[in-house]
Order: sequence, then structure tokens, then C-alpha cells
Amino acid sequence: MKVLVKTAGLSRKEWLKWRTKGIGGSDVSVIAGINSHRSVYQLWKEKTGQTEPEEEENDYTHFGTVLEPIVKKEFTARTGLKVRAKKMILQSSEYPFMLADLDGVIKEDGKMCIFEAKTASAYKQEIWEKGVPEAYILQVQHYMAVTGAEKAYVAALVGGNRFYRYEVLRDDALIEKIIAMEWDFWMNHVENVQEPAPDGSPATGDYLNALYGESNGNIIELPAEALTAFEQYDDISRRMDELKTEKEAVCNQFKNYLKENETGMIGGRRVSWKQIQTTTFDKKRLEQENPDIYEKYLSRNQYRRLLVA
Repeated sequence: MKVLVKTAGLSRKEWLKWRTKGIGGSDVSVIAGINSHRSVYQLWKEKTGQTEPEEEENDYTHFGTVLEPIVKKEFTARTGLKVRAKKMILQSSEYPFMLADLDGVIKEDGKMCIFEAKTASAYKQEIWEKGVPEAYILQVQHYMAVTGAEKAYVAALVGGNRFYRYEVLRDDALIEKIIAMEWDFWMNHVENVQEPAPDGSPATGDYLNALYGESNGNIIELPAEALTAFEQYDDISRRMDELKTEKEAVCNQFKNYLKENETGMIGGRRVSWKQIQTTTFDKKRLEQENPDIYEKYLSRNQYRRLLVA
């Protein structure tokens, strides 16, 4: 690896501009299609210079930055391992499109380890209880690919009062997949300025909905490859219907096990079949009997609905 640029003293705008020179750790989950906040289209447009690089500014990102030193300090207090700042963007010598802007590094047994600090809301506590979320696994494996490190430490403050720390060992098989995925994105889409294929992430759906939110009412002839998409759609729909039927059969099996009982347990697993009471609102009746009241409290939203025939 080599130092691409030292970040001490860089303005935020300059820092974001340097990040467009390659793929950073937080970009990996976007390319993999598992990032719920950013679409691969947004990333591609930034890396190709079609849009100015930007990072979402909100309370989560703001307090994540504010609390990062506290997470580092708490990690050191609990482990005795000192975290050192690495105020520079590193670049892989073998794969120059791979960059690393580290939260910190740790010297352990004479070797460099990666340190990554995270903060999350209390709603993410159950996820962090199970281990490091997938997006951050990809991030630190990317960093280990760039630096050659064999281990990373991830520390997280969740909900303001839950502290988690995990060791993540280098996974060469996963790193190979990450490199291949990033190489394809950079060489085939950034260097060639070729639009990437859409993925199934909610962020991509939100991006396309926002970009093409208004219909012009025209009818167009689709490209020939769209027929393959129709075939994929039909096949997936068929398999989903089959799985839905299979799942319903298993649910009925549970009901038959439980009979009049409410809860069943075995091997640490639990299934319950509870009595539920609901209250429904008769919207149609209100519209017929009190149209003025109905109209007064009616909210109208506009969106585009996709239908495949």
C-alpha cells in the first residue's frame, strides 16, 4: 500500500473529492447491493464525475463523528489496546482503485490491526448482539485487503448505553470476492462510464422512484434483452408462489401441533398461536354516509405502480 493523500487539514469538500479516486470501505456494501441508504447508481455517478460527491448529513452521521473518540477511548479502557489515528487515505499498490480511510490502527504483537468505530440506534441492538453487521464485515475486509492486515477490531456504541467489540480475522476467500466485485465495478462501469445494472436494494428502488417519479404517458418498444427480464420475473414469481404454499403448509403443521394450546417449545425454539382482536375502520361506509367528512380528512398521494403482464 501507499499513501494517496494526508487528510489532516483537508476540507470536507476536498476529502470527499479524494474519495472519488477509488473505492473506499463504505462503498463496498453499496456495490454489493446491501446498503439501505445509497444506491449503486448514486455511487457510480459520483465516481464518474457526473455528480458532486456528497455524504448524507443527518443526526446519525453527525453524532457518529462526535462519538467516535469516545468509542475509541472506551475500547482502550476495556482492552488495554491503544488506538492510533491514521490521518491519510491509503491506496492498494496491487489494485490502485482500492482505497482505505481508517478510523485507526492498533499495534498488537508487532503487527498492525485495523480499528473501526461505529455508533447505532437502540433499534440495531439485536443486530449487534449477533455480531458485526454484514456491511461492516465487507468494509473491514476491504481495509485488510488494502493494508495487508490480518485482523480488525470493530467497536460499537449502540443506543448510547450498549458497547460491543468484536475481532474480525482476515478472510482471504471473501477478500477475493470483494476484489473481483470492485474490479468489475471500477473497470467496467467507472473507467468505461457504463451504467451498472440495477440491483434489488431498497436504495436503488428509492433512487429510481425519485428520478422517474413522473410518467409522460408514452408507450415505448423495450430492448430485446428485456424479454430475459420478463422470463426471470415469471420464474421468480412462480417460485415465490410455491414457497408461499410450502410455508403455509408448515404453518398449518404448527397449528395442528398446538391445537387449542397457545405456545409450543422445543430445542430453544418457540411457536405461538395467539388469540388476536382487531378493530377495523369502514372507510367505504363513511364515504357513503358522510362524504363531506370523508373528503375533509382524505389525503392524496401520487406514485407510479409497476405492473408486469
